[in-house]
This record gives sequence, structure tokens and C-alpha cells, in this order.
Amino acid sequence: MFDRLEAVEERYEKLNELLMDPDVISDTNKLREYSKEQAGIEETVQTYRQYKEIKGQYDEAKEMLREDLDSEMREMVKMEVDELEDQIPPLEDKLRILLLPKDPNDEKNVIVEIRGAAGGDEAALFAGDLYRMYARYAEAQGWRPEVIESSPTELGGFKEIIFMINGKGAFSKMKYENGAHRVQRVPSTESGGRIHTSTATVAVLPEAEEVEVDINEKDIRVDTFASSGPGGQSVNTTMSAVRLTHLPTGVVVSCQDEKSQIKNKEKAMKVLRARVYDKFQKEAEAEYAQNRKSAVGTGDRSERIRTYNFPQSRVTDHRIGLTLQKLEQILQGKLDEIIDQLVMEEQSRAMEEAGE
Repeated sequence: MFDRLEAVEERYEKLNELLMDPDVISDTNKLREYSKEQAGIEETVQTYRQYKEIKGQYDEAKEMLREDLDSEMREMVKMEVDELEDQIPPLEDKLRILLLPKDPNDEKNVIVEIRGAAGGDEAALFAGDLYRMYARYAEAQGWRPEVIESSPTELGGFKEIIFMINGKGAFSKMKYENGAHRVQRVPSTESGGRIHTSTATVAVLPEAEEVEVDINEKDIRVDTFASSGPGGQSVNTTMSAVRLTHLPTGVVVSCQDEKSQIKNKEKAMKVLRARVYDKFQKEAEAEYAQNRKSAVGTGDRSERIRTYNFPQSRVTDHRIGLTLQKLEQILQGKLDEIIDQLVMEEQSRAMEEAGE
């Protein structure tokens, strides 16, 4: 482990030199590449330096105990040894985690797609609940949610809503939400008080930069149309809504939330790029994709990952067997307890695999 940490620290120092090189500064692509690489290992290097400093102090204090000290000084040094000794194992554990292979998409913004599935109007209402939950969670993290496309229903839900979350590390947390979410509650339209079960699917895609996926404008068919609201009534008589079709892959994206056709096209391009990137990544990295599929929280959309039970105010994450009697708080965006547990579970599995 320490040989690897030394190598990471050496690379960090080399990147410092490269980022001050005039040739690199004048090359936008290299500057971005080296800056991103350095940011990716900075926490590891800083933690390793902290570890080395504490370990050095610990070794010095242990050495002092071998000297001829008076009883008061010996007691002080022994206290220092005990304090430093307690700090070393947590730092070693943190370093092991930091050395685990990282998902290359972890630091990216995300595009989230929520669709009502089984359950009709109730599924659409639940899709709205999930959107508001994620929007509140994003804001609590200091991220910025932005709606790209939505198909609202007359009852206040969404048949579909697509939105972006802008914020460093958004994908590293939000990727665990990928899958089918189930709700159990008595719908407001149910006179008999019977509990209904409905589902909504959530897809979480990392935002793809232009340099990561090459989309030729000639491969995109652009259609424009007038946008419409719930129930089909026209809300815009101008042709501001945009539909993009990527001909080589068949990926289709439409956007009508903005009054400007240009803004709708920009938003639609972000979703198109993310979907094409996701498709190419899965095809080109079959082995990696299989590993992710078997990992915690990165299954496909058909995998039921969580149940929200209103009568018992209970939320259960089926992947890790976690049940919390905190339904209202979770729907208010307080997802940290669930996501932190999912992160820990995935890290534990990765450490077991690394040990093997």
C-alpha cells in the first residue's frame, strides 16, 4: 500500500511541475487533463502526508520512551504516544479506501430521468415525490437542480421528468438511486382506504463532455414542434420545442420546457450526449459494466431497489436490507443516512475484492 502511495505522491508533484509548464498552459486539452488528474488524487496525497506526519511524531515519541526520563515527562510522552496511536488506524483505513479504483464518472454532474411506471396516476404522483426529494437533497449538498424536460399530469405528478444536477461529485452519490422505486400508500382517489402499490423508475446518467463522446451534427435529425401542457392543451403556439434523434444509435431526446428553441436544443443536446455516452460506455466496457451491475446501487432500471411504505412511515432499501422509520424526513431530501450506508457497503465489497 505504501509503495503505491509513494507513487501517487510522486505523480502529484510531477503534475504540479507540468501545470506550471508554459507548453501545457497554452494547451487547453492538456491543461484540463492534468488539472483533472491532480484534483482526483489530491485528497489521497493530503491524507498520506497527514499520515506520515503523525506516524513520524509517533515514532519520535516512542523513541523518547527509551530514554532516561523523569516520571512526569515519561507520563506526558506516554499520553502523546497513546493519542497518536489512536489516530493512525483510521488514517490507514481512509488511505485504503482512497486507493480503491474510482468510478471515472464520480466527479461529474448528473442527468436524472424519472418515469411513472406501474400504477397510472398514482405512479405519476410518486414520480413527482421522487423529483422533489432529489431536488431538496441536491440543494442540501450545495448542488443546483435544473429541469430539462417534463410531462406533468393534471393531478400534479409527472409521467416523466428529466433534470440535471450540477455539482462536484454529484454522480458519486446519485448513482445509487438508479433503479425501480416502489410506493405503498392509499391514493387520495381511493374511497375504500385500500393500499395501492405503484412504481417509478429512476435513471442516473453522468453528464458527458464534448471531448468524451464525438457526436457529428450530420448524425442528428432536428425536429421542431409546438410545446403542450398536461392534458394536451397548447401552451405555446410557436415552434419552440425540439426533438433530437441520433441516427446511428436511435437515441431520441425532446425538450420543451424553455420558450426559446435555442435553449431547448442546448438542454436536449446535454441529455443526448449523456445517453449516447452511457450507451457507448456500456458497449465498449462490457466487463466494467458487469462489475457495476453487480455492485451496490448500480443495477438496471428494472431492479427494485427501495420501497416507501406510507402507512408504516417506513423506507426500506432492499440492496443492503436497511429499514428506516423516517419516511417524511427522507421525502424531504434527507437521504444522507441511506446513501452513506450504500457507499460504505460498496467500499467494503471493493476492499474484499482487492484483498482477494
